[in-house]
Amino acid sequence: MYINIVAGGPEEHLPDLAEFNDHSIWVGVDKGVLRLISHGIEPAYAFGDFDSVTDEEWTMIRSKVKNIQTFRAEKDEPDMELAINWALEQCAEKIRIFAGTGGRLDHFLGNVQLMLRPLLNHVNAAIEIIDKKNIIFAKGPGSYRIVKDEQKKYISFIPFSSAVSGLTLTGFKYPLNDRHIPLTSTLCISNELIDDNGTFSFTKGILLVIRSND
Repeated sequence: MYINIVAGGPEEHLPDLAEFNDHSIWVGVDKGVLRLISHGIEPAYAFGDFDSVTDEEWTMIRSKVKNIQTFRAEKDEPDMELAINWALEQCAEKIRIFAGTGGRLDHFLGNVQLMLRPLLNHVNAAIEIIDKKNIIFAKGPGSYRIVKDEQKKYISFIPFSSAVSGLTLTGFKYPLNDRHIPLTSTLCISNELIDDNGTFSFTKGILLVIRSND
């Protein structure tokens, strides 16, 4: 099961959502519900306090979405976290976040931290943040195959823990072998695959992987 969650970030950063309409469950978070409706996608669920929508927009949301979970504006968890918690409870194989970049940096960094939740809680689910130029995901220790994508040819590996140990990159323009990468290192930013596919592996830590284009 794939669950696609659309937030309220800037429209200009959205990819073509039709490319991800692969029998996924679509979820709108606050104003992201309106964004889905405007793209011709009827959300299956909606989450939020909806303090950023007008009365007219709220009437439209209620007419279009059968399953709405509303929350008061003053709460401990932001709307996105509530939607992520729900998606994890559904045992989703993959959760994709759209419109989660390009706006408020606090919301973006919060979304990045939410990607760690399955890793830290040992839940078998992957969370990605996707916009027009980037795909972001997090990985724990292991060995992973990565396939060349000319639309996202730059690949960066950023430590998201105190350090990443034993990082090895094969099939890349700038290979590594059993390298220790401390938290503040930018060594692994903007690499590229030279083969059709490659691998990255490491033995300790959490790695943020960002696939980008200009």
